[in-house]
Amino acid sequence: MPPVSLLVIGAGERGAGYAKWALQHPERATVIGVAEPRAVRRARLSGEHGIASENAVSDWKAFAARGKIADAVLICTLDRAHVEPTEAFAALGYHILLEKPMALDEESCRRVVTAVEKAGVMLAVGHVLRYTPYTRALKAVVDSGRLGDIVNVQHLEPVGFWHQAHSFVRGNWRRTDVATSMLMAKSCHDLDWLQYVIGEPPQRLSSFGRLSHFTPANRPTEAADRCVECPVAHSCPYSATRFYGGMLDRGEHHWPLSVVVDDFTLRALDEALRAGPYGRCVYACDNDVVDHQVVAMEFPGGATATFTMTAFNEAADRKTRIFGTRGELYGDGKTIRVYDFLTRREEDVTPLRQGDMTAAGGHGGGDAGLMAAFVDAVATGDPARIKSGPRDSLASHMAVLAAERARLNGTVETLRAPH
Repeated sequence: MPPVSLLVIGAGERGAGYAKWALQHPERATVIGVAEPRAVRRARLSGEHGIASENAVSDWKAFAARGKIADAVLICTLDRAHVEPTEAFAALGYHILLEKPMALDEESCRRVVTAVEKAGVMLAVGHVLRYTPYTRALKAVVDSGRLGDIVNVQHLEPVGFWHQAHSFVRGNWRRTDVATSMLMAKSCHDLDWLQYVIGEPPQRLSSFGRLSHFTPANRPTEAADRCVECPVAHSCPYSATRFYGGMLDRGEHHWPLSVVVDDFTLRALDEALRAGPYGRCVYACDNDVVDHQVVAMEFPGGATATFTMTAFNEAADRKTRIFGTRGELYGDGKTIRVYDFLTRREEDVTPLRQGDMTAAGGHGGGDAGLMAAFVDAVATGDPARIKSGPRDSLASHMAVLAAERARLNGTVETLRAPH
């Protein structure tokens, strides 16, 4: 069987990260084309994969105009630019891996689902947490019945002080009007993961959260607009000079530094921090997304769950406690501890670790797991290999949208079964 041929639409961190899997498994997949408006990114991915010059284009519409020239497409454009290419490539018969979130409102999400179902093509949404070895091991415990009936779940996403500053204060996802809500941009992973682990989407949701810290009111009196010129940078944990400069000094030429500069030199970094968005004082940006939020959920089967997202911690793996009628489970993203009520014994489960949970670390094996499942599904024609298909992803996106409505309006939102 020849390798599955792929087009990459968007050669940013996610597109390039997914495409890297094909370099590691050339017998299973090959990238034959890239569409990317930034010449440096386009050239870099083309060089890595040996892409012919005529297949390295600046606009995905150039590929759509040619008809079907590959088996599948990885759509990794910015969040607001997912729907149109998905509809176009689905109509041409491409199987699609679509980076999360699938879309930013209910109508657009339904357009995505309608497009792939009408065309009869497979869709895998980039909910990589479903595909990690850690999740596989945790879900095996839940599904085995060892915990009895699930009664309650507590789930924490410790975003990390520097990650919040990078992506959600200075970066592309800092504003709801130009990107989306924090819950959709970052934590749609988590509401989707809870739905997957519990085995059904939530039925009722409420939520609270706000932007508390990264505001002008908390700006030190002497702080400058730019970290490179700031007299109090030495005492600020959010100093861009210290954070990105430290990565450069340590030779860490990957995300998030790779978002700031294409050329890993002191001169390029200094220029970026003096003129670009990532050098701004975190108290003098135009951000409005929340820096902490909680979501309370009730599921049709009677279980309840709470989800907490907060910026104010050391960036770390997600942590989960699951309380059942026969046992309790605690997971920290690396290991799983199960306590049995009958025997009063603990058992530790240590899944195979595949990198850390950051984007640079491949999300703990989730990126590789998603790519392997998607490529296998395309190669065999078996959509059951995909754990994050259109209908499951639609349900979790509806939960995210409902939770954000609840936060904004002070309501308890009830979800209908997705149709």
